[in-house]
Amino acid sequence: MVKYVVKRVIYLIPTLIGVSLLIFTILALMPGNPVDMFLSVDASEEARIAWNEERGLNDPFFVQYYNWVTGIIFRWDWGNNFANGLSVTSDIMLRFPNTFLLACLVSIIGTVIGMLLGVFTAKRQNTWLDTTFSFVGIIGVSMPQFWLGLLLLIWFSLDLKWFPTGGIGTVRHWVLPCVAMGVQQAAILLRFTRSSVLDCILQDYVRTARAKGQRESVITWHHIVRNALIPIITTIGTLFGGALAMGMVIEQIFSINGLGRLLVEAISMRNYPLIRGSVMLLSLCYIVIFLILDLLFAFVDPRIKAEFEGQSKSKAKASMRKLRMAGKAGADA
Repeated sequence: MVKYVVKRVIYLIPTLIGVSLLIFTILALMPGNPVDMFLSVDASEEARIAWNEERGLNDPFFVQYYNWVTGIIFRWDWGNNFANGLSVTSDIMLRFPNTFLLACLVSIIGTVIGMLLGVFTAKRQNTWLDTTFSFVGIIGVSMPQFWLGLLLLIWFSLDLKWFPTGGIGTVRHWVLPCVAMGVQQAAILLRFTRSSVLDCILQDYVRTARAKGQRESVITWHHIVRNALIPIITTIGTLFGGALAMGMVIEQIFSINGLGRLLVEAISMRNYPLIRGSVMLLSLCYIVIFLILDLLFAFVDPRIKAEFEGQSKSKAKASMRKLRMAGKAGADA
């Protein structure tokens, strides 16, 4: 199992290199020059060249990429903000906790509601309750988050004045953003949970558990839901990563000072270090999430752990067999 974990971590290295190179290449191929956004139109050509030279933009592409990557690896330095010359790392780390908290809250709400409704509807397959919640789930999946966020803002903030229009000062500030993002996540998880649970309900081990007289609650949560967790966990991890990346829209609507809002501002100003740092951090989070999911699979499903342990044991036996054969050949010689 340790070998499997080490192998998965090693696989992250080429993935991160590919993502970083892709981000850097896309920004390099974008038309225009950042100097146009930060210097006045009347700036002289010498001032423009000096501005680019000071920030390393006149260097060849691979030199810029090498300096950026080595700065991240050895100094955790993501570059300097074009707007104020300060470290991008401090700007990103100041905003990222708000984005991470929003994603966590949304994922918790979506997971609890989606899983409970998914199990509930699967246990009542082909009833009016199943049809109703399945229809509601389709509406929730199809509803754009920005549209729902605007509706919630108009109804509950501007008209009824139950919640603040923006910010993150109190618990009430988080309610509408979490609902705007959590509805879609809950609907997606409802459909995935229902499908996974239905695949397990008709299995032989469920009929055996009922024949032994097990309580229905034990059968549901221990035998059915536990064996249906693999696709559900994958969906939860994917939705959490999506909440980190797609939170920029909700952060703009509800004026949340998060990483997504910072990224939108950086794109509008062609602030390349902020764009690269924000996207790279989100990519890193997404990759780490899937690494954690791979590790969780082994704990949720004992068959996966047994498979890797069995492979390790079989390789060890093969090695011992080869050593014994080599020793025997040496003795015969």
